Amino acid sequence: MRKRLIIASAGLVLALLTSPAASSSSQAQPQAQAPAAPAPARGEQAQGRGRGPAAPPKPTPRGPDGKPLLGPLPGELGVWQPGGGTFADPDTPRRGAIAGGPAAPGAPPKPKLSEVPFQPWARALYDYRQGTEFEPHTRCKPSGGARQFLTPYGVEFVDMPEVKRMYIMDIGGPHTYRIIYMDGREHPKDLEPSYYGHSIGHWEGDTLVVDNVGFNERFWMDREGSPHTEKLHFIERFTRLNMNVIKYEVTINDSGAYTAPWNTGFTLRWSPGQELFEYVCQDNNHAPELMLGSEKFVDRSSRIVP
Repeated sequence: MRKRLIIASAGLVLALLTSPAASSSSQAQPQAQAPAAPAPARGEQAQGRGRGPAAPPKPTPRGPDGKPLLGPLPGELGVWQPGGGTFADPDTPRRGAIAGGPAAPGAPPKPKLSEVPFQPWARALYDYRQGTEFEPHTRCKPSGGARQFLTPYGVEFVDMPEVKRMYIMDIGGPHTYRIIYMDGREHPKDLEPSYYGHSIGHWEGDTLVVDNVGFNERFWMDREGSPHTEKLHFIERFTRLNMNVIKYEVTINDSGAYTAPWNTGFTLRWSPGQELFEYVCQDNNHAPELMLGSEKFVDRSSRIVP
């Protein structure tokens, strides 16, 4: 009986598959699909379901005196994040990079690595640092120069015109701040070298110019490890191009590490709605293999082997 049922079921299935309805269904043309929306052009972003050009940025915010504000508008929040923050471009473009393309709209020009006027010892140290993560910033040390603007979570400018000072708050890393004196003072004659050095600033039109000296040699002034000495004279120029972008230009003058002064820079991008928060930098972390760059110096208990 079971054998007859199986044969009957198989016959019924075969009949259904060879019926005219099944044949016409199998030969029906698939429904045409709507073409995919084109990818946004460079400099554009998707908006909602449709795609179109991004809204133009708001103009540079200004205070009652007409000078640009480097912080948020009253009643609003925001911090500055790095936008392509390197001092030099590689001589050979990385795979996938757009040849000749700027890092971001408004970015200042930067040299190729071979164009940086390193002294021989400085270039050798720079090359060595590419293979190690022994960066003081990752050990909770403050970082002067441009490295302050390359930290996670961003920085915030706090202008206090009543005392003629501006503060730059560093959220990530050591969670410290730098003071820019805006009262027209000169640099002290006998500065004790420090991580942030001594900063004095003034406005040139819409650009804040900050002159910095008095650095120690215990930090990297960028993420790549460009060397410097206590002779470093670091000049910064901050120009807020619009609500969303600061053009950050630097001049590096250090006769102890370079054969000539040189210029570079990058952009900072605005991240609205964010503010400072509590950040704990753990100085006693157990990662000596990152500092030494080799596992052979570390045993399984993460203690340095003598």
